[in-house]
Amino acid sequence: MAIEIFWGSGSPFSWRVLLALAVKNIPYESKLVEFSKGMHKSPEYLKINPRSKVPALRDGEFTLYESLAILQYLEKVHPTPALFGSTAAETGKIMQWVSECDNYLAPAVEGFTLPIYFGQLNDSTRSAVLEAGQNALAELSRVEERYERGNYLLGDSITAADICYYPLLLGVLRAAGKPAAASLELGVLPLEKRFPRLAAWAKRIEALPGYEKTYPPHWRAG
Repeated sequence: MAIEIFWGSGSPFSWRVLLALAVKNIPYESKLVEFSKGMHKSPEYLKINPRSKVPALRDGEFTLYESLAILQYLEKVHPTPALFGSTAAETGKIMQWVSECDNYLAPAVEGFTLPIYFGQLNDSTRSAVLEAGQNALAELSRVEERYERGNYLLGDSITAADICYYPLLLGVLRAAGKPAAASLELGVLPLEKRFPRLAAWAKRIEALPGYEKTYPPHWRAG
């Protein structure tokens, strides 16, 4: 029986798991959780993830939630290609990047993108949304500055750092391109002008085999 992956369209945490599956070429059964239909709160799904969030994994009788936990599980059951390094130093450095991504970039991206996606950008929220966007760009600037060479963030091999940062970057770009965000004047678009190294890196991610299957389906509609 194939691994079952429960995911949400546009969720950066779901997307990182889907990217890992693509990189490792792991067969899986896709289970799209549609929030608009309340599927994340169904009794069946709450047995898999009582927090009613995505992503989640079911492998036979075993269930798991939280994206980083899932990435570690996939690494153990399908160790190649390795996403968390092969030495203590490599693993430590990768986890440092992943931790910075989740502790600093992810909250800023959420504070910027969600009000724009859900029509909550208004006079009372504008200051907080702008600050979140600026914080997100500050974190991306740090990545741009530290990314000196190699095809990926930590060298010529893709790692968990790449698949964690990429969906958040795309979230910023999508939200910044919405008409409602124009007045914020973040200046992140076009990406090639603001962050040329990250723009080239993103194209390499998008050229990975299986990438198209991971792209959020509702984003294709605009």
